[in-house]
Amino acid sequence: MSNSIQSEIKFNVLLDENRVPESLAWTAQDGGVNNEETKAIMLSIWDNNAKETLRIDLWTKDMPVDEMKQFFHQTLVAMSDTYQRATNDEKMADTMRDFCEYFAEKLELKG
Repeated sequence: MSNSIQSEIKFNVLLDENRVPESLAWTAQDGGVNNEETKAIMLSIWDNNAKETLRIDLWTKDMPVDEMKQFFHQTLVAMSDTYQRATNDEKMADTMRDFCEYFAEKLELKG
């Protein structure tokens, strides 16, 4: 008998007539999230057979550019932390974090 637990994450995308996202929402019952509205989603999936990354990048037409810049910065910082946890490569993770600081500085995200 298996002790496996199945969890589900759902994304709902409402498209306009040109197939551009008008609204995005997501649900993750295990995380206490139920049909929460969002303005952007970036999802990366590893295709083990092809040995390549598949991506889904969506944002609504009313996502403000300044928030998109902040979203990218925070995603890059999180990727640096995830990279370190996944590979234990502290030196490269620190290099990635240095880039994140440069990125934030150039976009004037930090005061």
